[in-house]
Amino acid sequence: MSNKSFYVFSSGELKRKNDSLTFYSDNEIKKDIPVERVSDLYVFGSVKYNSELFNFLSQKGIIVHMFNYYKYYVGSFYPKEVRVSGSLLVKQVEYYLNLDKRLYIAKEFIKAASDNILRNLKYYNSRGKDLSVYILAIEEFSQNIDNAKEVVEVMGIEGNIRKTYYDAWPIIINREIDFEKRVKRPPDNMINTLISFMNTVCYTKVLSEIYKTQLNPTISYLHEPSEKRFSLSLDVSEIFKPLLVDRTLFSLLNRNIITEKDFESENNYLRIKDKSVKKIIEELENTFVRKIKHRALNREVSYQYLIRLELYKLIKHLYNDKEYKGFRIWW
Repeated sequence: MSNKSFYVFSSGELKRKNDSLTFYSDNEIKKDIPVERVSDLYVFGSVKYNSELFNFLSQKGIIVHMFNYYKYYVGSFYPKEVRVSGSLLVKQVEYYLNLDKRLYIAKEFIKAASDNILRNLKYYNSRGKDLSVYILAIEEFSQNIDNAKEVVEVMGIEGNIRKTYYDAWPIIINREIDFEKRVKRPPDNMINTLISFMNTVCYTKVLSEIYKTQLNPTISYLHEPSEKRFSLSLDVSEIFKPLLVDRTLFSLLNRNIITEKDFESENNYLRIKDKSVKKIIEELENTFVRKIKHRALNREVSYQYLIRLELYKLIKHLYNDKEYKGFRIWW
């Protein structure tokens, strides 16, 4: 049985018990977590830890992604890397420092992201939603990617593509929504709150997959590397958000799984209710484990495993084994 993500939604205490994990909730419910089946842990409640636990999690190679009361991402416990490659680290840095090499990867990330966004728009356009204006605009923006001379220009094109894409969302979503523009800190309405939360979950999924490779998560090519974040996760997430996040979000809203009643306003912040977080995570997890027959491998792989395959492609590019081409949705 393959490892999977475990989610903690209640407040309580997470402890090591012999060679496994046990969660003790504040309402005295005990849950054993079989550590051999854990890929990573997501903690949404107020949970107590101790150094012994983190030492144990590090030995087992288990990442912990933590969110606060408002479901805002706090950070991740990233265990000591066991798949270390000095030669790959040198290559990652080399491709970051060389503008042409860095620019090629950054462009390919956004080309792939743009193609995947267009795939979503064309899907709904073929089902009675007139999105032709937005499709044409994004196609025009995409044609400018190759002409960019700096990474910041690529980021600017990406911003225009995303803005145009978001402008089409009121047509895609089958009900009246309050969504005039993307607002992040803090998100000011239901759609912005959903995007922020679900994008963050996607970011952490990519981080978990990076840990399973020899790549260093702090060296990136599109987003500027930072001491405070795993920026390579942000890079790769751009490619997969249209598939993993956006399609799930449209489904949540169009099937009325999530409505305005799933949110509450607190301190000028629109907060997802605790019980509603479980619904969103359940739908996201269904997306992550969904399988598709891979055209090159000729076997079924999960959507989440597509991320790992993308990282392997990037590694091959860094070693000059095969030129990197970003993942495109083909279905």
